[in-house]
Amino acid sequence: MKAIDKEYQSSITPERALEILKEGNERFMNNLKANRDLLQQANQTRNGQWPFATILSCIDSRTSAELIFDQGLGDIFSIRIAGNIVNTDIIGSMEFACKLAGSKLLVVLGHTRCGAVKGACDHVEMGNLTELLAKLQTAVYLEKETLDESQRNSSNAVFVENVATISVKRSVQAIIERSYILEQMIEKGKIAIIGAMHDLDTGMVEFYEDTLITHSNIESTRRQDD
Repeated sequence: MKAIDKEYQSSITPERALEILKEGNERFMNNLKANRDLLQQANQTRNGQWPFATILSCIDSRTSAELIFDQGLGDIFSIRIAGNIVNTDIIGSMEFACKLAGSKLLVVLGHTRCGAVKGACDHVEMGNLTELLAKLQTAVYLEKETLDESQRNSSNAVFVENVATISVKRSVQAIIERSYILEQMIEKGKIAIIGAMHDLDTGMVEFYEDTLITHSNIESTRRQDD
């Protein structure tokens, strides 16, 4: 399989980009791989890159986007940070990926049993990590299903996963709210954005269809936020 070139990237719609990721994850779950010559792809991309998707995920060693979506060199931009949190630098990277490099889809990818989410649930404070975990605290407070205060910590697996899901969905909205560039690209149908969760047990990525923002529903999404 050859590396993606500019012509192929241009032909991919945001909808097709999502399908490609779903197909790749299906291969991953079935222990299959597309036939790639990575050295050949390295040579093909030495003068340029045309990734079709940009994925924000956690630094967790088990959540490599290239692996769980079975993608090769030059196929996707991979942004990784503990807890897949959103900040100005990450949004700037997404703007580069989409506006300048032609990426068609943004994915905010969380994962089960996330250590950063657990730390936020326990209100951990430790050096510079304190500031990072603070970005997850709103999701902790927004979790309303767990009423017993003694259960609102990392020992409660359901609470942790609820918080992780809330965080992913909030991040999708935050990216659009904080980036006029990306918002305009969605309105013009050039890109889309969606949240997802990677199950460490099965390898399956569940895409949250209710978070999918495209040119056809961005106005209704705004009205819901208002």
